[in-house]
Amino acid sequence: MQSFKADLHVHTVLSPCGDLEMSPTNIIAKAKELGLDCIGITDHNCTLHSKLANRLGREQGVFVLMGAEVTSKEEAHCLCFFEDDESLDKFQIWLDEKLPKIELDEDKFGYQLVVNEEEEIIDQKEYLLISAIDADLDEIYQKVHSLNGLFIPAHVNKGANSLTSQLGFIPPDIKADALEISHHISKTNFIKKNAYLKKFQFIQSSDSHYINTLGETYCNLIMEELSFDEFRLAIAGNDGRYVETIIE
Repeated sequence: MQSFKADLHVHTVLSPCGDLEMSPTNIIAKAKELGLDCIGITDHNCTLHSKLANRLGREQGVFVLMGAEVTSKEEAHCLCFFEDDESLDKFQIWLDEKLPKIELDEDKFGYQLVVNEEEEIIDQKEYLLISAIDADLDEIYQKVHSLNGLFIPAHVNKGANSLTSQLGFIPPDIKADALEISHHISKTNFIKKNAYLKKFQFIQSSDSHYINTLGETYCNLIMEELSFDEFRLAIAGNDGRYVETIIE
């Protein structure tokens, strides 16, 4: 087995809360500089920078998990990852159908920019991406799994936009492939308070919106190689693969 350093929750300039320096080009270069082996591109309710980041990552030796951070009808955030372009495209079509048509107020929320490798603006998303989509947590889980993807509720311990904040607790029968906790708590302390969730693997990530916070929080993926199939095994804790959190 090998250990791979991974920051699995990263926003680009496509997210209205993402800094203008967060282009896929800058993110991949910074990830390489920091020694990150793997990153997850998880813009709010949109996947449109994932393919570019994936291509740039392959060229520079950074494995990229393509996906999005989806806001459920309950206003809980969840990370959704897909193995290939076809699945990603189908999920994007579904997201577009489910996203409310609320026009973006750039002065209030910021820009939602799609850029190319040279960091030139090639598109701007018209509708506010941080809105809750018209699908609940179970519907999102079912859609992700119908595309052979992975579903990870985000920062479940936080006081906003999490299972805890929106539902009051984390359901013991929650349908999820793993859970994400923020840097504010260690896995050990989280399990002490929520022993019924010890069956899950946990990831910890930076939830970075700024280039200088990329990789500040990360986890180690213990697996044979950098691949989507191996990542699937690691977050399931199967066949000797697992996730190692670093915050004690």
